[in-house]
Amino acid sequence: MLLYKKKKPKLIWCVIQGIKRKEGTMKKILFATLLIMLPLFNNSIQAQAQVDEYKAVFTLNFLRYIGWPDSSLEGDFVIGVIRNSNVANNLREQSEGKKFGFQDVVVREYSSVDEIEECQLIYVGSRINIRRESETLIEKARESNSLIISEADNATDHGAAINFVIRDNTLRFELHQGNAAWMGLQFSSRLEGMSAAIVL
Repeated sequence: MLLYKKKKPKLIWCVIQGIKRKEGTMKKILFATLLIMLPLFNNSIQAQAQVDEYKAVFTLNFLRYIGWPDSSLEGDFVIGVIRNSNVANNLREQSEGKKFGFQDVVVREYSSVDEIEECQLIYVGSRINIRRESETLIEKARESNSLIISEADNATDHGAAINFVIRDNTLRFELHQGNAAWMGLQFSSRLEGMSAAIVL
């Protein structure tokens, strides 16, 4: 299990401490609370930085709610981030010195889909045209049973299994079971049951 030591913002710290101390229902409630209590008040740089921080927190927590093939649980657990340095930096900071099971978490940055190599998770930044790059993206993801997470409208139509969206001024995430299964992955029912989840 990943345990995070980040102390701010206060909401994230409180929720993570609750997750570390409680099991079962309490962990589910606290994580769901984090997911729904993220109003986006403006489009300032500061607000966007906070959103990127939340996305990194979510991404690391998602790992525990995915059924991974055995091959994905060998060696380092590699997260490849394409053209979103803010999310990549937050992922590094939040996973520093921590493990996913017995695996070290390694974050790599890429400037294009073509550069991706053997990642268990591929995070596609909004500056990538996922529709145009979908064929290459899906091909690379299938080679490594990669989970594709994105942050663009309609990205689940182009291979993304999880897609961050804004609904009613709140950060939520779409889940596409078919895309996950295509990569040899499976969503936990606990992930699908969370309040912020939009199951497609």
